[in-house]
Amino acid sequence: MSNRSIGLDDKLHDYLLSVSLREPELLARLRAETAQDPKARLQISPEQGQFMALLVELISARSALEIGVFTGYSALRVALALPDDGRIVACDIDERWTSIGQRYWKEAGVEKKIDLRIGPAVETLDGLLDDGAAASFDFAFIDADKGNYLEYYDRCVTLVRSRGVIAIDNTLWSGAVADEGDQREDTLAIRALNEHVYADDRVSMSMLPVGDGLTLVVKH
Repeated sequence: MSNRSIGLDDKLHDYLLSVSLREPELLARLRAETAQDPKARLQISPEQGQFMALLVELISARSALEIGVFTGYSALRVALALPDDGRIVACDIDERWTSIGQRYWKEAGVEKKIDLRIGPAVETLDGLLDDGAAASFDFAFIDADKGNYLEYYDRCVTLVRSRGVIAIDNTLWSGAVADEGDQREDTLAIRALNEHVYADDRVSMSMLPVGDGLTLVVKH
């Protein structure tokens, strides 16, 4: 037994994957292609993708939001976990990266579930709110530019239904959030988001040491 979260060295991480990761071959291929990109670090880990898919199943989600698509791995994971009539509104600003994901979405037969919106995500989310989409989403995943995390979060709280789940990536920021000497803009933005979520009485929350830190929020 332990009274704190266990750390994962390479050997233990490999063991964890060997007895828990069930990654379809198509997803493994997408991950391998993404690994060739200089910005491959933006890709979520496969175990995090599987965990998010499990959350989607647990809450019987039918509609999802994704802010930050990159090459489409997380969107594909979530789309595969949604029912046939499920949908994801996926927000990104980069057509080059998202075009990679679109090839895999089509091959998986889930491209009709994914409504890709190219443009600033704040504008997309505001458009959804203007269209009356408040409280209409079951699940949201935030993994985009850190400077706008607070803007994304507050809009997602409005857009998800009561008992809906929001997952926020990178909330431990490779440990930089605990280093007071780190005053980089992105680090400050994540600290501000973490403090905001912690104090937000509209939600229940828990920060997990999954990937680079994953905060889960349930709207009251």
